[in-house]
Amino acid sequence: MVNSVTRGETPFYILSWMFSKRIQLKLDGAHPSMSAHHMKLLVIDDRIAFCGGIDMTVARWDTRDHLDKDTRRRSPMGFAQGPWHDATTCVSGPAAATLGELARIRWELATGEKLKPVDVPSDPWPEGLEVDVENIKIGIARTQPEYEEQHQASEIQAAKLAMIKTARKSVYIESQYFASRVIAEAIAERLAEEDGPEVLVINPEGAEGWLEAKFMDSARIRLMKLVREADRHGRFRLLYPVNGARTSIYVHAKIMITDDRVLKLGSANLNNRSMGYDTECDIIIESREDGDFISRKILALRNGLVAEHLGREPYEIEIEIEKHGSLFKAIDALNRTDGRGLVEVPMRELTPDEEMLAESGIADPEQPIEVANRMSGYLLRRRRYTHA
Repeated sequence: MVNSVTRGETPFYILSWMFSKRIQLKLDGAHPSMSAHHMKLLVIDDRIAFCGGIDMTVARWDTRDHLDKDTRRRSPMGFAQGPWHDATTCVSGPAAATLGELARIRWELATGEKLKPVDVPSDPWPEGLEVDVENIKIGIARTQPEYEEQHQASEIQAAKLAMIKTARKSVYIESQYFASRVIAEAIAERLAEEDGPEVLVINPEGAEGWLEAKFMDSARIRLMKLVREADRHGRFRLLYPVNGARTSIYVHAKIMITDDRVLKLGSANLNNRSMGYDTECDIIIESREDGDFISRKILALRNGLVAEHLGREPYEIEIEIEKHGSLFKAIDALNRTDGRGLVEVPMRELTPDEEMLAESGIADPEQPIEVANRMSGYLLRRRRYTHA
């Protein structure tokens, strides 16, 4: 209730009153109980579209330096904001038009109003924004929960599992959470192989807020144990970034890169909700067409992210990988114990209450049908624990 004064619906209502008919707000109830509309889409005239992890709210601005106490990193009301790491895509052409169609489908589900496609001659590509790749095909993957006449779509989960299964040398992941059991089990299966890939997961140090930390951090510890038991060859790491003052940087980006072949970036985290319960949208680029160029670009983007976290230059990452033949060894060679760098997420034992929360999945269900079952199961276990 307190947060809603400055976040969520209240500012939009105020804007609606101020600007009258130029802004239309609809609160979308066309989804299962307790699920969330988690896509982050902005489509302009069907000519340009943004799809990624960045919400349209406060505390999302930062530079790649993630300076400590940066005076530019403030809310509109003047409150200081912490270091924040996030990512989105900007696309044009048919890709933008397709995301526009996805947005219109969502609007129709929420309002019953069918909007027509937009056809304008303008080119609103932001001045100064560098284009990474041109004239390629992209994939658009969704998570869409089953609801009334709407069918379940779990395309993002299928894409993640396919990427993990086909990875040869490395899987690079940035995510707000590490809480999806199906993804953790797929990673564990590859780690058990004699010659499987290295798997690097970049998370925040901990989840935001007390309640979220109780559920999501407990689930992360549980799955870390599962994965590390399978990691007989030392090919899994779960790290969080810190800036030059060793202040932890909150990771909100949702990125997965396998080798130099596939890049996926969007709104979906590594948690159960993103796999089947909330609405999500990810963009996928694969090095099929003009393979060498796309492969080099995917690799450059990954090395640029690793360099950012280590406070290094991308060429330094490339040199160390070439020298050692391993992303992990490159990180070990360049990581600092003081100043900018990556820190291992520590393991600890869960309390009995945390164990039950992690097992219950109440806050992080996989499918709409499971919510009532999980709630009743958690309450039953809780009652038994209380009696004991």
